[in-house]
Amino acid sequence: METPLPLRRRTRPLAFELVESLGERIRDGRYAPGDKLPTEAAIMAEFAVSRTVVREAISKLQAGGMVETRHGIGTFVVGLGDVAPFRIAPEQVATLRDVIAVLEMRIGVETEAAALAAQRRTDENLREMRSALAEFAGAVETGGDAVAADLRFHAEVARATQNPHFADLMASLGAKIIPRARLAADAAMVEQRREYLKRVNAEHESIFDAIVERDSDGARAAMRTHLVNSRERRRRANSAAGG
Repeated sequence: METPLPLRRRTRPLAFELVESLGERIRDGRYAPGDKLPTEAAIMAEFAVSRTVVREAISKLQAGGMVETRHGIGTFVVGLGDVAPFRIAPEQVATLRDVIAVLEMRIGVETEAAALAAQRRTDENLREMRSALAEFAGAVETGGDAVAADLRFHAEVARATQNPHFADLMASLGAKIIPRARLAADAAMVEQRREYLKRVNAEHESIFDAIVERDSDGARAAMRTHLVNSRERRRRANSAAGG
């Protein structure tokens, strides 16, 4: 769930903040090419902004080649914009080797992101991380896969670096970077899955605790442990399945 714009620390006009939020949803696939954007009224209500701000933001998205407005019908996503961001296509995470390759890339990027987040995080970042962890725990208890909450936590760590390039990279990757979203179709028993996800979230809690304490070395180590463990869990799951 997106944070309403008034709760964000704003150093730019509201329209730019809205462009960033809507653009992120387009880049990470929540609004895919061909999808119709929510109505002006819905965007105004969700982000607590005026109709003028919404129209200015839509105009900027149009100028960037991301959306087009069809009069009398609505505004539709047409692409990722004039400059295609880095992305990993679905066919690039189809095998265990592919998934491990993505995890290796994430180990390199996210360990340093966690260290920076520990130095620079705001109280708002911490609230968003805490909310994502609670969402994850709730999904586990109700039998969900918690992929959305997992991605949300990692995305917020990236945002907490206060370096937009980390956040943009995470947004461009989307849910496909969460391994079980691709390879967990043969998950065994429900209870085993629940215990697995509890271990994952315990690792998230360790990352969060280090970021709260502004412990850069601890955050770096906790993130590295989490992602290395994710890599090894995928290897073991594949071996158990006879892959």
